Amino acid sequence: MKVYRIPPVCSALIFDMDSTLYTSPEYAGDQIDLPIRRLARLRGRSFELMKEDIDAYRNTWVKTHGENISLTNTFKNFGVSLEENIRWREELYEPSRYLKPDPVLRETLESLASRFSFALVTNNPVSVAQRTLAVLGVVEFFTVIVGLDTCKVSKPHQAPFLKALETLGIPPGECIALGDRYDFDIAPPLELGMGGILVDGVEDVYCLKGILKGA
Repeated sequence: MKVYRIPPVCSALIFDMDSTLYTSPEYAGDQIDLPIRRLARLRGRSFELMKEDIDAYRNTWVKTHGENISLTNTFKNFGVSLEENIRWREELYEPSRYLKPDPVLRETLESLASRFSFALVTNNPVSVAQRTLAVLGVVEFFTVIVGLDTCKVSKPHQAPFLKALETLGIPPGECIALGDRYDFDIAPPLELGMGGILVDGVEDVYCLKGILKGA
């Protein structure tokens, strides 16, 4: 965990979902591989060669632009529209195959809910987020969910974070963003004036009660 900024007055937390509210390397890997397998099938190519092309494109992007590119934006450059990408994720991702109820996460969120409003900002569609939260047993804590199909752009774009703030009705200076990827989940909120906490997985989220004790 790395704390970048905690505002002196904080009333809301904006969470990333994948690899933040749960830790599952298998599911994280399949969320990349499953759509690549479908694209490979449609193109009549092997998964291995398709994955090599995707990885090469993303690596070249980092070298050229100095920042990472989302899988969604990568797929656009391989001829997969945003609408199709959303549909693929809704069809392919089954969180119940990988996850289970997390009573420690639930206890943590229950404790924090008395002091903070919650929002979820994810690069997955809202329906996938809802299914994931339901499996974890915490869906009722997140009345504000901003997904790939909400703003039609993926993080690290600032639009999803701005939408979450607008829906919460809270200014950036009173909010903290939490996620597992600095460039996607933390850097954009910091640029907007929010606080930010980088986590290594849900185990770090369990510690938030202590970290945010004085916020």
